[in-house]
Amino acid sequence: MPLDDERSRLKDILVTKSFLAGGDFTLASGAKSSEYVDGKLTTCFAHAMPLIGRVFLRKIRELNWEPRAVGGLTVGADPIAFAIARESLDMPPAINSFIVRKTPKDHGRHKFIEGVEDPRGCQVVIIDDVCTKGGSTGQAIEKAQEAGMRVVGVVCLVDREQGAAEYLQRQFGYRLHHVFTLDELRNQARHAAPLAIEA
Repeated sequence: MPLDDERSRLKDILVTKSFLAGGDFTLASGAKSSEYVDGKLTTCFAHAMPLIGRVFLRKIRELNWEPRAVGGLTVGADPIAFAIARESLDMPPAINSFIVRKTPKDHGRHKFIEGVEDPRGCQVVIIDDVCTKGGSTGQAIEKAQEAGMRVVGVVCLVDREQGAAEYLQRQFGYRLHHVFTLDELRNQARHAAPLAIEA
């Protein structure tokens, strides 16, 4: 399926399954909003997973990044990382996934980073599902760098455009790339009926 078709199909799924409007929602940042994107309803949806993997892979390659692994703060980033790793087998070279814990493992090696045998010098892309202020993405960058990883870029599924890009640029020197913006989902929801999707 061409990239434009895959991206359009993924946007339809996001609007149908994940985009909620007209409520009173508290975001992860603590901010209040009448709109909410429950990203995991899409990223954990079987029919969306191949699309997510391929769209992210094409974004990564469009930016000329060559990561050995992709990952971010659990749990928002996890299904995206797994989808990218799986689809990279069909779109080589293969890219592994990793998980950034919120707290260190309380036994064994007490690690924050899971899934990479030796993170030192490992070239990675940090990913996230929905970015608002950038806090969870920033935590992932910090933990990856503390483990010795080389972060080459940052990309999220949906950027709410409410300060995350500015924060990550100011605090870490990284530009936040995205697959979609909240405004795109909002416009899709207003002007076009989403396609029927499998349950």
